[in-house]
Amino acid sequence: MRGCFLFQTSFILILPLTMTSWATTFMLLVILMRKIGAKSIRCHITEYRIGEECCPRCNVGYRVTTDCTEFETTSCQPCSHGTFMDLPNGQKKCNPCSTCDSGAGLKVKRQCVITADTVCEPMEGFYCTDLKSGGCSVAQKHRSCEPGHYISRMGTASTDTECSECSSGSFSDGTMLSCQPHTQCENENLHLIKAGTASTDAECGGKSSNTTEIVISVLVVYLLVAATIVVVVVVLWKTKKIKIPNFCTKLQNPQRDQAEGKEQGVCLNVQGQ
Repeated sequence: MRGCFLFQTSFILILPLTMTSWATTFMLLVILMRKIGAKSIRCHITEYRIGEECCPRCNVGYRVTTDCTEFETTSCQPCSHGTFMDLPNGQKKCNPCSTCDSGAGLKVKRQCVITADTVCEPMEGFYCTDLKSGGCSVAQKHRSCEPGHYISRMGTASTDTECSECSSGSFSDGTMLSCQPHTQCENENLHLIKAGTASTDAECGGKSSNTTEIVISVLVVYLLVAATIVVVVVVLWKTKKIKIPNFCTKLQNPQRDQAEGKEQGVCLNVQGQ
């Protein structure tokens, strides 16, 4: 009898504990099922999820002001100035418009509207290094060619400038589209003051002159003139078209010459002699 009593007592004590465990297990299963059911909700591409419901998305250029309910659809409102929304959405705020930073070499290509963001492009003298939605988000200044090099390919909005080295006998200051040959001073009858380099042209002075040649040329001219005069005089004298007068030379020292028995004057008669 005592054993039977103990069994009955144990069963009575264990039964409430067993029922409590089942209740707890059942509640846990319900919560788990709800979570699994919530995670399994998948909305259509034209809808967005809010809690355990799927609401219609707002159109491009609009934002959500009130989510849908069991009785009403989603309430949408156009984006305000300076904002945009370029996709169907379930957002409560529109995206702020981007700015084109001139300090980063960018300028506006297309202004921002409620359905599309601002589109930027490189400024003159810059090229894009990061494309973004048909525009540019980062630009860099075209490189400058160093002296001794020329611009072999001009930079564009999408490519950098290319430079090439000048060949021997030519020069460029780095801004030329081709290297220029050094000036040949001697070909222009000029003095070479400074030889040309890869970055500078030759320097030439005033017109060169040959002193010896000039002196010889002047002497030849004078001699030709003198010879011509002599020939003309002789010819005229021979043909007696001119008369040459007597030339008398006085003594340099009359007293001395008189003492020596010399005449005081000597006349030269060259006519006809």
